[in-house]
Amino acid sequence: MQRNLRVLHVTKTYYPDTFGGVEQVIRQLSTATNQMGIENHVFTLSRQASEMPEVHDGATRITRVPVHLDIASTPMSASALSRFRQAVDQVDVIQYHYPWPFGDLLHMLGGRSKPAVLTYHSDVVRQRLLMPMYQPLLRRFFSELKAIVPTSPNYVQSSELLQDYRDKTEIIPIGLDEHSYPVATPDRLEYWRQQAGEDFFLFVGMLRYYKGLHILLDACSGSSRVVIVGAGPVEADLKQQAERLGLKNVAFLGAVSEEDKVALLKLCKAVVFPSHLRSEAFGVTLLEGAMYSKPLISSEIGTGSSYVNVNGLTGMVVPPNDPAALRDVMRRFDADKALVETMGRQARARFEELFTAHQMAQSYVNLYRRVLAEAGTSSRSA
Repeated sequence: MQRNLRVLHVTKTYYPDTFGGVEQVIRQLSTATNQMGIENHVFTLSRQASEMPEVHDGATRITRVPVHLDIASTPMSASALSRFRQAVDQVDVIQYHYPWPFGDLLHMLGGRSKPAVLTYHSDVVRQRLLMPMYQPLLRRFFSELKAIVPTSPNYVQSSELLQDYRDKTEIIPIGLDEHSYPVATPDRLEYWRQQAGEDFFLFVGMLRYYKGLHILLDACSGSSRVVIVGAGPVEADLKQQAERLGLKNVAFLGAVSEEDKVALLKLCKAVVFPSHLRSEAFGVTLLEGAMYSKPLISSEIGTGSSYVNVNGLTGMVVPPNDPAALRDVMRRFDADKALVETMGRQARARFEELFTAHQMAQSYVNLYRRVLAEAGTSSRSA
């Protein structure tokens, strides 16, 4: 009897420590490919690793090693290499989730025995000044990869680094399985209807510097109601800005459960996603909005956000860092219910066409099998 193909996902952080877009992609991919006969194993760093060195997320096993150093948003561990080599011995294919320079180093020291692919989530943006030191390791690492997988054609076209590796590039868009999301009960819907109302603009995500929420706060002064879901490093700064602007129409809800997130997605008028820097490579929240038939508002930053949200079709795309343009779109949506409903339907249609978890999973399974076959051919030739 043929055993299942085994894949090791290598990522700098994962559930239950953090709940960002990359974590969601790995979870969706693992769940969907598991149904196709793939065994998934996650290798990550964690500040809780000493208490729980191994946990499970459904059928996915998660190996966690302690964080000993964190420089420029790059967690590192002195004890990672031996555990990584053990994990590599148990799988057929390694899948790295970039950027994480320490993952590059792990590959060079302990992962070269297995074929490797890489999901390219984002360019290195905030740490560009460190690139001259990182470049030699990065180039060596990328030269050994069997495939590099950006999540949208937009990112391939606008990324300087990816231009050098087009022969290895295979675009696989992020996909979601709506059945993996909980159903919001009538009680939770009514609770949030009382707390937040209806027909508000919703942001969901980590509150980070590149999310553009300071722009959103400037845009909504005195008009549209906005609900912000999430926590993160700039939360205190944003609340101070809202207080300084005297905003009474903005609610910060912090982190909420998945059921509560679904309830808010159902109640909102539109999803607003004002990220203004290339660190935002795709925007899983935009997909979630499309999945629930909501029109989308985003900024043109040359990344996958404008692949999910097509201007004039699934929503509106505004210039980055432009509160006035963002305010105009929000007011237009407030005034035109028919436009909101039409764009919401079109967002859902595009989701079904391009962004389901099944489509993403099937593409990755085909990729895993191909790189394994090519690796077997190379071994026999040698």
